[in-house]
Amino acid sequence: MKKVLIITYYWPPAGGPGVQRWLKFVKYLREFDWEPVVYTVKNPSYPILDHTLVSEIPEGIEVIKKTIIEPYTFASFITRQKDIDKVKGGFIESDEKQGMMKKLTTWVRGNFFIPDARVFWVDPSVKFLKKYLQTNPVDVVVTTGPPHSLHLIALKLKRQIGIKWVADFRDPWTNIDYYSKLRLSRWADLKHQRLERDVIEESDRVLVVGKTMKEEFYRCGGDKIHVLPNGFDEEIDKHEVIELDKKFTIAHIGSMNADRNPEYLWEAISECIQEDPKIGEDLQIKLAGTVSQEVFDTIAFFNLKNNVYHEKYLNHKDVIRFQKSSQILLLVLNDTPNAKGIVTGKFFEYLNAKRPVLAVGPEDGDLAEILKETSSGIIVDYNKKEEMKALIKRYYSDYKNEDLFVNSNNIAKYSRKNITAKLAGILNSL
Repeated sequence: MKKVLIITYYWPPAGGPGVQRWLKFVKYLREFDWEPVVYTVKNPSYPILDHTLVSEIPEGIEVIKKTIIEPYTFASFITRQKDIDKVKGGFIESDEKQGMMKKLTTWVRGNFFIPDARVFWVDPSVKFLKKYLQTNPVDVVVTTGPPHSLHLIALKLKRQIGIKWVADFRDPWTNIDYYSKLRLSRWADLKHQRLERDVIEESDRVLVVGKTMKEEFYRCGGDKIHVLPNGFDEEIDKHEVIELDKKFTIAHIGSMNADRNPEYLWEAISECIQEDPKIGEDLQIKLAGTVSQEVFDTIAFFNLKNNVYHEKYLNHKDVIRFQKSSQILLLVLNDTPNAKGIVTGKFFEYLNAKRPVLAVGPEDGDLAEILKETSSGIIVDYNKKEEMKALIKRYYSDYKNEDLFVNSNNIAKYSRKNITAKLAGILNSL
């Protein structure tokens, strides 16, 4: 088999969305004549752990782990750990919500750790991997970010020993949601821009998760940029029968910060209940994941607090069951300038759940295009309250008539195995 070295920060027992993409590629790459070798961190600082994912690592896969210096460990001595975790995950509050210590933490993260706090892992990794590759050659090296500092490992290796290199962007770099909130100096901003350009220009192939991101990177990378979307793993619990909730459940899985707070939707639901109290009796809003206090405040303002059920964390298999049992799956895109290019990883698992998707976001973005292509749900713009009300009432009527379902199609191409086949084709081209 040909060999591919995958450099990733997130690896089981890491939980959350960051680990899924390359865990699934590793799971299926052998079927397409590629033997993966994983290089990851020995002492990571993961905000979420999911030990059930360890069982999905194929037997015999070589996983190399090296120590990393985590500055967040030191920062936690001078500020609260939960504030550190928010900065690590891009869960950054608006200026008026931040105290002086939060502002300082954000400023330090943006201006001292470029492109991110894992930058201290770059030089030790380059030194180790140069020696490793001399005696353990591979055909291609892959880096996946964020953290985007991992791309700098391969950038230096390419400049020093001439590797074949694929740079995978699970999220944007300078166009990521929270970039404008990092309190960057002009110098820091320019350095971010330069490093991003270097990675795109000097890598042999660039992988992105959506069409809009490809268009944004095209100015630097040209035709070597490939859209390789996220997907769903149809092998997970495919034979398990999941019973639908008895309640009229609207479920959101994943973090929900202030930028992802669908205020008009909460207001629309509240007005629907005022006009038909039976909706309130049957309704349950299920939230699984980290939820900002600002979201809870808005829910309380519209008198929906008693309708909310919140799970702070579910392992991945329980997430699958949570999705499949829900009447409606809610997907809210961050109300930020880059929203048209956002297609969250969980959306593809929503597809596999085969429940109606109610999305809130741009009606002309990448997500809207896939929703239309797959007939899997409806997207409504952030402030179209009346359309939201009409949709909630329609869904509720279908629920009462036991007729709430979705006839999705064209979703097979988003299975993890089929996407891995495309990845193998890109690797073969090198």
